[in-house]
Amino acid sequence: MTHLLAILGDTMDSKFHNLLAEYPLETLLQTIPTGLFLIDANKIIVYWNTEASRITGYTAAEAVGKHCSFLRGIPCDNECGLFSDTISKPDIGVSCSFQHKDGHTIALTKNVDLLRDASGIIIGGIESFVDVSRLKKLETSLRAAVEERTYELELEKAGLRAVLDGMVDPAYICDTSYRITFVNRAMHDEVGDIDGKYCYQLIFQKDAVCPDCPMAQVLDGQIVRQEKFHEVTRRTCEIVHSPYPLASNPTHKLAVSRDITERIEIRRQLQQTNRELDAFVSTVSHDLRSPLTPLIGFADLLDERYSDQLDDIGRESIAEIKKTAEKMKDLLEELLSLSRVGQLKFPEQPVNATAVAEGAMLELADKILGLRAKIEIDALPEVLLPEPLLADLFRNLLENALKYAGKHNPNIEITGQKFSDRVRYKVIDHGLGIDIAEHETIFEPFNRGSSSKGYPGTGIGLATVAKIARVADGSVWVEETPGGGATFIIDLPAPD
Repeated sequence: MTHLLAILGDTMDSKFHNLLAEYPLETLLQTIPTGLFLIDANKIIVYWNTEASRITGYTAAEAVGKHCSFLRGIPCDNECGLFSDTISKPDIGVSCSFQHKDGHTIALTKNVDLLRDASGIIIGGIESFVDVSRLKKLETSLRAAVEERTYELELEKAGLRAVLDGMVDPAYICDTSYRITFVNRAMHDEVGDIDGKYCYQLIFQKDAVCPDCPMAQVLDGQIVRQEKFHEVTRRTCEIVHSPYPLASNPTHKLAVSRDITERIEIRRQLQQTNRELDAFVSTVSHDLRSPLTPLIGFADLLDERYSDQLDDIGRESIAEIKKTAEKMKDLLEELLSLSRVGQLKFPEQPVNATAVAEGAMLELADKILGLRAKIEIDALPEVLLPEPLLADLFRNLLENALKYAGKHNPNIEITGQKFSDRVRYKVIDHGLGIDIAEHETIFEPFNRGSSSKGYPGTGIGLATVAKIARVADGSVWVEETPGGGATFIIDLPAPD
C-alpha cells in the first residue's frame, strides 16, 4: 500500500508536491467526494477511502485484502476493463454497477487507470467512482414520463388529424420553414400530393412567402383570422391560423380554410339593399313630412280664429287633427333618424362621449325640468362613432328612461367603462322595469312593451339604438336594475 501511494505521489507535478508537504496524500484521498480504491497486480484491494465505504456500505477493514470481484461489478464479471488489452487507459466515464453490502445494486460512473513503477511495469490499478443511482432512477422516470407524454401527443395528433380528415373545409399543417407536413382529405382534393412543397407554392402558386403570412403571430401563440383573395381561382377564403401542436410552444402552423365568396356577395347585396331601403325610407319620410307642417298650421289657424264658432265636436275634431299630425311628424322624424344610421361616415378620431351625452341631456331639458328628474353622467370613454349617431343613441335611451321611469323615480345615471377591446355604456333608471320576456323584442321596430300602454311613442327609438350598435359592430341589451328599473347596456368596439 505504501509503495502504491508513493507511486501516486511521484506522478504528480511540483505544485501537488507542495500541497502534499502540508497535507498528507492519505488525508486528501480520504476527504475527496469520490469513491476510490487501489488494487495490486492480482486485483487484491490494497486501499479503500471513506467515500467508497459510504457508497458501497463496506468499510476499509472489510474491503482491503479482498479480491475486487467481491463487489460483483457489471460488466467487470465478464471483462475487467482495468487490465484489458483492448481498452486504452485511462478509461474515463465508464458506466458500471457494484453490489451494495445490503444487496441492492448501485449504478456508478467511474474512471480507471493502471499504476506502473519507475521502470514501467504494471503493479496495480486505481478506480474512482461516483454513485449515480438516483440520477439513473430520475433519468428512467423522466424517460418514462417523456415516452408517456410523447405517446399522448401522438394520440392527440392522430385524433386531430382524423378530425381534420373528416372536415369539409380544407386544412393543412406547415412547419416554421413553411413546408407542408400534412393536408386533410378536403385540401388534398384541391391541391393534390404534398411532395415536400411549401404552402405558398402548393396553395397560392407563389414563388415566395406571402407578405401577409401570420406565421410570427402564430408561433407567438396567437390565433389569427384572415380573409384572403386567391389570385388564381378568383375566390375569397376565410383562413383561421392556429399554433400547433401546443399554443404555449408551437412548432407548426395549422390553417383551416373556408370559401366565403358567395357569403361576401350576399353580404354586398344585403348592404346594397339596406342602402336602398334606407334611401327609400329617408325619401318617403321627407316627402310625407312636408305636407304635415301646413296641416298643423291650418289646424292651429282654425282653432285660433273659429274656435268660438264651433261646437264641442268641431273643437275636438281640430284637436284630434293636430294630435294625429304631431304623432305622424314624430314618427317620420324617428324614421329619418333610423334611416340615416347606416349612411354616416365613421370618424377617424375618437368622439368625446361625455360631451355628447351632456348635449343630449340639454336637448331634453324641458322634460327633465318638468319631471324634476336628476341626471348623473360619469366620465365616459371615447368611441369611434359619428357624433350624430352617438347623440341619437343617448337621446333615445334618456327619453325612454324619462318616459317610463320619470314619474316613479326620476333619477337616471349614465356610466361608462373601458375594456381592452371595447367600451361599455349604461343608462340606468329606477322605474317599473321591463318584463324579462320582452327584453329581446323591445328592440324590434314598432314593438312596444306591455308597460308602454298609456305612454305616447312610436316604437322606433330603441330600434334605432339597436341599429346604431349593430352598424358599429357592437351590441345592446337590457337588464333589471337592482332594486327595480331597467338598465340598458351598449357595448361598442374600443377606439384602439
